Amino acid sequence: MRRALISVSDKTGILEFALELQALGVEIISTGGTAKMLDEKGVKVTGIAEVTGFPEILDGRMKTLHPNIHSGLLAIRDKEEHRRQIEELGIRPIDLVVVNLYPFRETISKQNVTYEEAIENIDIGGPTMLRSAAKNHAYVTVVVDALDYPIVLNEMKNGGVTIETKRRLSAKVFRHTAAYDALISEYLTKQAGEEWPEQYTVTFEKAQDLRYGENPHQKAAFYRKPLAKSGTLSTAEQLHGKELSYNNINDANAALSIVKEFDQPAVVAVKHTNPCGVGIGNTIFDAYQKAYESDPVSIFGGIIAANRKIDRLTAEKMKEIFLEIIMAPDFDEEALDLLKGKKNLRLLRLGELKMESEPELLLSSVSGGVLAQEEDVKQISSEDLRVMTDRKPTQEEVEQLLFAWKVVKHVKSNAIVLTKDFQTIGVGAGQMNRVGSAKIAIEQAGEKAAGSFLASDAFFPMSDTVEEAAKAGITAIIQPGGSIRDEESIEAANKNGIAMVFTGIRHFKH
Repeated sequence: MRRALISVSDKTGILEFALELQALGVEIISTGGTAKMLDEKGVKVTGIAEVTGFPEILDGRMKTLHPNIHSGLLAIRDKEEHRRQIEELGIRPIDLVVVNLYPFRETISKQNVTYEEAIENIDIGGPTMLRSAAKNHAYVTVVVDALDYPIVLNEMKNGGVTIETKRRLSAKVFRHTAAYDALISEYLTKQAGEEWPEQYTVTFEKAQDLRYGENPHQKAAFYRKPLAKSGTLSTAEQLHGKELSYNNINDANAALSIVKEFDQPAVVAVKHTNPCGVGIGNTIFDAYQKAYESDPVSIFGGIIAANRKIDRLTAEKMKEIFLEIIMAPDFDEEALDLLKGKKNLRLLRLGELKMESEPELLLSSVSGGVLAQEEDVKQISSEDLRVMTDRKPTQEEVEQLLFAWKVVKHVKSNAIVLTKDFQTIGVGAGQMNRVGSAKIAIEQAGEKAAGSFLASDAFFPMSDTVEEAAKAGITAIIQPGGSIRDEESIEAANKNGIAMVFTGIRHFKH
């Protein structure tokens, strides 16, 4: 290895790497700020203009896009014609490329960034050099990650960089440039106002390896979006406990989605992505008590999400049972110390929580493809409700119905939720018919069903669900409406003195 080209935005570890290369007799070519920094630190540097015979121009936009650079990278060293051509033109091969790119991601992450700033941080020469070197990796070693500097140096000192390492680094380069381009395309597509482009490219970065997926025989890993917002699971800080599992992450995400619905202190308990207990109260302790009492059996081994800081009193109550995860915006120091007494309990600090008004794009894999849809962030208020029955709900009943509606939105279809005193008392999820879900919810509620409120994620195709509700003593129902047989359900509600309101919107969740 005789010549290396170094041009990096992130200069972490580059000085030490360059000094080691110099000690091994490698000539170092460099550009702009990198060349200046290395020169000031005593590294002998050949400026890019000395190689190209052309000055850096256009505020640095044009410096490495030159045949003297790319021919030196792309020449096949074992091909006589290639060797002859570059020798005749006085072009020398480049054996090592060390490049990382303009900070586009960091730029668009800043508040109030301008479009012009974003455009200026789209790297052109860097990706081009990386791709040239990675394509010709049989002869050129290419490094895009500072973590690989020691690996390359070690192999150089022990006979040369192996072809296996070169192939691995080449693949890493194309992953890196693909991710870089994906962020740029996503940003520009949004700026252009295109909602459903003809091609959709996304990128994620690995957060952690997982022991297995849903079951021990399935391999899995957790990837996060590069620009994930705070208050999401991918940006949460784990303060204590075992590593999260695949199922932990899935369930925790479900709990987090529900708890964000509420402005009041709220606690959500989830099992197998469905809520088994939801409560709101004046304090987070009150909310937890309600969530726990919703279903004291199912909450065992569950996932807890709170939308307020966990205090000592609440922590003491939580510690009484086995829980997999407790996540909250924060924890009091006393609460944290107390909960850390349970060795395997996972504690996650979420930071500020809020329901996003702008929906994210949700992806769901299918065989041979992917489904993409907007996140369901639709919310309603009392003004959106249409009273369909003779009996009108009171203002207090409306508030109770809206609470039930926020919960049923996050239960697997077909979904029926019963609530009372701002607490879930029965949840029927994922049944093949709606009346089946209603019967499960009513059975779970037991005697509490009398005087409770029922929410359905979609319309009643017939009156049987209303009739079951009447038998249980349910006093008010909230549902989307829209069935051709709505009149039958309305008639059944009127017959039994039940108030029923339509939302005009459904919340299927599969």
